[in-house]
Amino acid sequence: MATITKDTIVGDILDIAPETAPAFIDIGMHCLGCPASRNETVEQACLVHDQPVEELVEKLNAIIAANRK
Repeated sequence: MATITKDTIVGDILDIAPETAPAFIDIGMHCLGCPASRNETVEQACLVHDQPVEELVEKLNAIIAANRK
């Protein structure tokens, strides 16, 4: 599994690690099935929802790491 970065596409993350969906919902990204949201980068999603990108990237990687053990 590659490390998630601010440039990773949200849809790609959800496809390989659906357990990360609550992290996106927590920042206000409620329409995860919407084509626009699935094609955004993590950075774009954070900008739209006024959230710090590095915090979300860290959280996503932690969720993925915890579920891969």
